[in-house]
Amino acid sequence: MTRRHYLISYDISDDKRRRKVFEALKDEGEHLQYSVFACPLDRAELAKLRHLLRELIHDREDQVLFIDIGADSIPLDQILATIGKGYEPPSRHLIV
Repeated sequence: MTRRHYLISYDISDDKRRRKVFEALKDEGEHLQYSVFACPLDRAELAKLRHLLRELIHDREDQVLFIDIGADSIPLDQILATIGKGYEPPSRHLIV
């Protein structure tokens, strides 16, 4: 199956649910910013992740965005660019 990069961003209103979403996403991709991950996924992995996240969030209070940013064969540094200070992944000691 073809893998693609997905930019996944979340806005979760409850701390406990936010931690669960963070934990689910950290196993799937690269943590880019506090609520943003880049995840290389094939169609089956994408469907599984969407199902898992749907179980973790409250539809009326929370939001998760999935943005297809291209083929996994293209390195992220060729897809993503920053303005302002250079990109550095968040500290691995980040408490969510």
